[in-house]
Amino acid sequence: MPKTWNIKIDNYFQANPNCIIATAHVDSFPTDLPLEPNIREPNRKSATYRQMFDSLTTEPGKFFSRHSGIVLSANKVKPIKNKTELELEILEANEGGSDGIINGGHTVLAFEQAKNYKYDLTEARVKVTIHIGLTEESAKDIALASNTTTPVDSRSKVNARGDYKFIKQYLAQLEQKEDRKFRIAYYQNQSGAPRNAQCNVTHLLKLLYCLDRNKYNPDGNKRTKHPAGMSLPSNIIDAERERLTALLPLLTHALWIEQRLYEIIQEYISNPRRKGANDLASVDIRKTTLLPDSKYSFGFGAPTDLALPIIASYRVFLDKDYKWILPFNEFAEDFLQHLWNNYFRKYLVSEKTAGNTVGTKISRNQEIWESLYISAQSYLNQHLVKMVNSSKAESESKVTQGSSKRGKGKSNVINAITIPK
Repeated sequence: MPKTWNIKIDNYFQANPNCIIATAHVDSFPTDLPLEPNIREPNRKSATYRQMFDSLTTEPGKFFSRHSGIVLSANKVKPIKNKTELELEILEANEGGSDGIINGGHTVLAFEQAKNYKYDLTEARVKVTIHIGLTEESAKDIALASNTTTPVDSRSKVNARGDYKFIKQYLAQLEQKEDRKFRIAYYQNQSGAPRNAQCNVTHLLKLLYCLDRNKYNPDGNKRTKHPAGMSLPSNIIDAERERLTALLPLLTHALWIEQRLYEIIQEYISNPRRKGANDLASVDIRKTTLLPDSKYSFGFGAPTDLALPIIASYRVFLDKDYKWILPFNEFAEDFLQHLWNNYFRKYLVSEKTAGNTVGTKISRNQEIWESLYISAQSYLNQHLVKMVNSSKAESESKVTQGSSKRGKGKSNVINAITIPK
C-alpha cells in the first residue's frame, strides 16, 4: 500500500502535466521522506549542511531566496484542503517505485535539526519541485544532473546508474548461501556502512582486477603487465560487466587471501622481537581495520592496497577461463606463508628501517608486483614438478608390480602429466 505525505503550501503551479512547483512551509515540511532516488545520504559534517542550517536558523525569512530548493519524485500528487496542501503518494523501492527526495537531502536534514532545537521556522519557505510518475531511470538521471555545491564522488554516480547491481546481487546470494554478512559502501555518506577504505565497493573491484590473468599477463604482448596503479572505470559498460561477472566467483578467494594476510600481520605484531616495537612500514598499531566480511576486524591500520600485489600473484594459478590449475585449498595457505616469509615481510621491514612509508605507493611499485609474480611462477613450477615426479614414481611402481606378476610380458605405456602453460 503506497504511503502518503502532506506538504503545506502558500501556492503552486503546474509547470507541465508531470511537474508541480510549489512554495512550501518549512516548519511543517515532512522530514521522513525516502531518500531512494538521491545518489548520496546527507552528511552533518559537510559544508553544504552547515550552510543550510545557519541560513535557516539565523534568517529564516530569507531562506526561500537564498537556496535553490528541493526536488521530489512522487507517484501521484493532488491538492487538498482548499489547495493549501499537496498530498504526495510515494512508491518506495520495495513497492516497485523510486520516489522521494531526488535532490535536497541536506536541506531536509537542516529542517529536521532546526525543529529538534526548537527554532522558530514559521516564516521560512522553500521552493519544492515535484516530478510525477517518474521511472527509476528518469529519477536517477535527474539526481545525477542536479547541481550540488558539494562534489559527488564517481562511485556514487556509478551506483546511481545501477552499475553495481550485479555485485550487490552476487553478494546477497553469497550472504544467504554461506551465512555471512558484508559491510560495503556503494555511495557517499552511506549510513550503516563504515568509512574504512577496505569496505568501499571500489576495493572489491580492485580485488577482482588483481586476479584477471587475461588482462594482466606479463607473458603477453600487452602493455598492462600488472594491475599496478589500476584506474577504475567511471562507467561499467556491458563488456566490462561481462568480464567482472566471470571474475566474481573468485571474489571469495581474494577476500580470503586479504583476511589471512591481515591475520598473519596481526600475529606478527602481537609477538614482536622487542616489546612495544613494530618494524613493519605503514602498519599503525594505534588504528583499526575493518574488512568487507563483517567477521573480520583487526587492531592495526594498514594501507588500503597492502594486499593487492599478493592477491595478484595468485593469478599465476589460474587458467584462461579463470579456473584454478591446482585446488585452491591445497596450495593457498602454504603459498601465502611462502610469500610472507621470503619476500613481503622483509620488504615491509626494510622500508621501515629506511624510514619510508609504503602507503598507496605500493600499488604503483612495478618491482613488487613483478617480484611476487615471478615468485608465484617459481612456486607453481616446483609444485607441478613434484606432482609429475610423484605420479611417475607411482606409475613405475604399478608397472614393476604388474611385470613381476606377468613375468616377461610387454610393459605398460606410461602417460606423463602435461604441465599447463
